[in-house]
Formats: sequence, structure tokens, C-alpha cells
Amino acid sequence: MTKFNILVATDLAESSLSILRQADDVQVNTVTPTLTAVRDGLQSAHALIARDGIAVDRVLLDGAPQLQVVGHVGAGLNGIDMEAATGRGIIVMNTPGTNAIAAGEHTIALMLALSRRLVVAHDSLKEGWWLLDRKRQVGTQLYGKTLGLIGLGRVGRIVAQRCLAFGMTVLAYDPYLSEEQISDERILLVGLKELLGRSDFVSIHVAATHETSGLINAAALAQMKPGARLINTAHGSVLDENAVAAALKDGHLSGVAVDVYNEEPPYNSPLVGLDNVIHTPHIGDNTFEATQDLSLQIVHQVLDALRGKDYRNVVNMPFMPGLDFETTRPYMWLAECIGKMLYTLARHPVRRVAMEYRGEEVSGLLKPLAVAILKGLLQPMLGDKVNYINAPIIAAERGIQVTQAKGLKTGDYANLVSCQVTLEDGEEIVMGGTLLDRKEPHIVQINQYRMNFVPEGHMLLLGSFDQPGVIGRVGTLMATNNVNIASWQTGRSEPGGHTLTVLSLDHPLPPAVLAELQQLEFIRHAHQVEIKT
Repeated sequence: MTKFNILVATDLAESSLSILRQADDVQVNTVTPTLTAVRDGLQSAHALIARDGIAVDRVLLDGAPQLQVVGHVGAGLNGIDMEAATGRGIIVMNTPGTNAIAAGEHTIALMLALSRRLVVAHDSLKEGWWLLDRKRQVGTQLYGKTLGLIGLGRVGRIVAQRCLAFGMTVLAYDPYLSEEQISDERILLVGLKELLGRSDFVSIHVAATHETSGLINAAALAQMKPGARLINTAHGSVLDENAVAAALKDGHLSGVAVDVYNEEPPYNSPLVGLDNVIHTPHIGDNTFEATQDLSLQIVHQVLDALRGKDYRNVVNMPFMPGLDFETTRPYMWLAECIGKMLYTLARHPVRRVAMEYRGEEVSGLLKPLAVAILKGLLQPMLGDKVNYINAPIIAAERGIQVTQAKGLKTGDYANLVSCQVTLEDGEEIVMGGTLLDRKEPHIVQINQYRMNFVPEGHMLLLGSFDQPGVIGRVGTLMATNNVNIASWQTGRSEPGGHTLTVLSLDHPLPPAVLAELQQLEFIRHAHQVEIKT
């Protein structure tokens, strides 16, 4: 049994750690989230579970020779070198949406604290004053105010629904959404400039990207409604903290609440310590329920990925989002088998791969099936160095062009996966396959030869001339060398022409027997391939 070493460099719920400890195929190593501890642990780790505090950069990955999975607790992926991880074939996954309720409620808490000046009131009473200055402690109601949401993803929608219940007008800016995608007609989709100019409260809910870095800068702040309040529970890079501090000091903004910072811990943040700023130490997802849910989700995701059972929330796998891996897996295995058999038949390096998919079941599976075919083509040469993550990168590095084809000369099946490879010498090989009962892969065509066989176990691919005695002489050779034939499938182009035969064998042919077979005068070519299920 394969034993997976999982390095845990963050706090997980005890129930989730118990799942790892009780798994027969897992060895758990929990360490403090420091660079030294993580670097040492990664020398033997197959998976890393961590949060934002660990920078998973190229240097760290270079010291992790066995690493297969990086499981990031939370939706963000700041600090992970995606290019380096993908090039190494390392799966990077996150847990989007699991902490959305916690983050949304924290946003509401900060909004209420800002509107009612709760921190000022709290500190006043703590210092022994009772309503010393009611004007200084006067708040404002949320009812009737306008909320502007920058980003309307999972967290943004939760905030919107809660604030609609408060009787607020809700505006939203999200360039990736259309009005048809917003189910609640009470949320008005507007441009960023209009949102900033109309909103009494602006709340940020966008991911950290090049486009959102510094989005709220001096120019954006100048467009905000005088006296407005700003809340950021998304990512520190979105705010220009110096510009925000200046807008607070000159009175343009009446209050700011932040849970995230440009630099964490925020030792040099100009916002920390200002009277009209509420600051919390990145605790937006720090609830008991969110911790439980995040821990369980990342543990199950990492285990499933290591075991090859499922690949949920993998951000660097070239699949379409939302695919059900359980139903996609049989077609991917079929495509991978096609790739392996094409490699076996290719007598020169592959230079072009053209794929065609027909049928409702395979509609939308272009990317995953292309990746699976490439994995099958490359793995016989590269072994475990190639996987679903890096197969497209390795193919590109080797000069293999990948395209989508139409009209390949393959059979008429309800759902068909076809592939044509062009070799360095210009030769083309076409192969098509389908699933029986949506589970069992069948190869139904190789070039002009119609066939029907299951690609598994030890197989012999035999090209010969169509003449009497071929079956007898091949069978005699096998029997003489104690090789049992499990099945025999032959297709021919025309009587007296060429044939292609696929034999399933109980055991592989010894090299000497294969060499003897290749010397028979009616044999054009003979190749062995083993496909392990």
C-alpha cells in the first residue's frame, strides 16, 4: 500500500486531523507554520496543507521532491507560485465558498460597528465616561442607506442579502457578471464610478489579482461620496493604504473598517491606530463553524487527490470548472488509453495531436480529454513525471501541437472520442473509442480497421498481410512458448490487403519471442503495450 506523507502547517479542527491519523495510507506530520519547519517537512511530504502565512514559492517547491498536492485553506492563493507548481505537476487546490458565511457576517459586524461607533463608545465607557460627549458617540442607521459592493461573488451575495433585510439599497460592481446572472432584482448592477459616487458604505469582495491591485486608490477615493465609509474584508492589496489614511485625515471618509492589510502583520500600516478606523487581525473566516468546514473540506480534497479519486477545487488543472469528475473519469481513462496505444504504434516522434469528440455525453469535455490523451502519449516516455497538471506544458515544450479536429474518418457512435496523431515523418494514425454502459472503455477503430476491444492488461498490436495461415502460425508460436491468448481481434482493410490484430495476453511476450515473431515474413510490425487499470 502506498503511504502518503501529509504535512500540516496550519491549525485544523481536531476531527479533521483524526481523519488523517486514522487513514491506513497516511502519515501525518504537523508543524508550526514557519518557513524552517515547512521546508524541513517538505523533504519527504507528498502533500502540504497550509494557509496564507506560508509562501509556497519556487525555492520551497524545489526542496520538495515528492510533493504532489498543495492544499490551501481558504479561497485566496496569495503566495503560491502557480507557474512553478504547474510545471512540476503539483496540484494546487483551495476551498472557495466554505468560509463565505463567516466572512459575510464579519463584514456586517464591521459595518454595524462603523455606523454606531461602537469602538468609540466602548473605549469611552472603559475609561470611566458615561455619555460624556453624545455628539462624539452619535451613530447612523443602516436603514435607508446605500451599500456599494465591489465584487458580487459568494461573500458579496451574502452581504447583499443581509443588507437588503436592513432596508438598504444595494448596488454592485462586478465586470464578470451580467444582469441576467443576478437572481435578486433588488440588487442593481452599476459601473464602478456610479457605485462610488452613490454609496454611503462601500464593501470590497474581490480576489487578489493584477486587475484589483490598488483598485481603491486616491482617484477612486476622490469619487466616493463625502462622509462615506469603507470596509475591506477581501484582500489588503486592493487598498492603497496611504491614500485611504489621507482621505480619513482630511474628512473625506468618515470611517474605515479593515480585516486585511497590504502587509501582514500590519506593522507599518498607516491605518492602524487612527481613531476612525476599526481594524481586526484577519479573522473574517475565524469562526468555529468555518474552521470545522474548512478543515473537513481540505482534508477530504487532499486525500481524494492523492488517491486519484477526485480533483475538486483544483485551480491549476486545465479542466472546465464545475465538472463532475466521477462521471468524467471513465472518458478520461478511455482518452488516456488511446494516448498510450497511439504512442505504442508511433514509429517516429509525435508532432501534432488533433482530437474530435462526438455526442452529448462528451460535449464540453474537450480540455480534460485532451489532457488525458497527452498524458497517455507522454507517460510511457516520462513515467510519473507527467500527470493531468503538467501534460499540456510538457507537450508544448516538446513541440507537440494540439488542435481540435472535425470530420475524422472514424465510426458512427453515439459518444465517440477520436484522435489523430501526425508523426515527424508525416505519417498519420487515427484511433477512436467509446464507453460501454458509460463505464467500460472500448477501442472501436484504428486507422481504417474496425475493431472492438477493451484496452487493458498485456496486449500485442500486430500488423500483418492478409493471407492464409497467419492465425495458425502465430498461435503455434505462442503455444510453443507457453503464452496464453485471452482474446484475438482482427480488422482488415480489404481481402488480401493489410490486417491489424490486437491480442490480449495473460503475460507479456519475452523479448526473444517478440523478436522471433517480428521476423515472420507476413508480419509488418509488432508492438507490445501494458495498460494497468
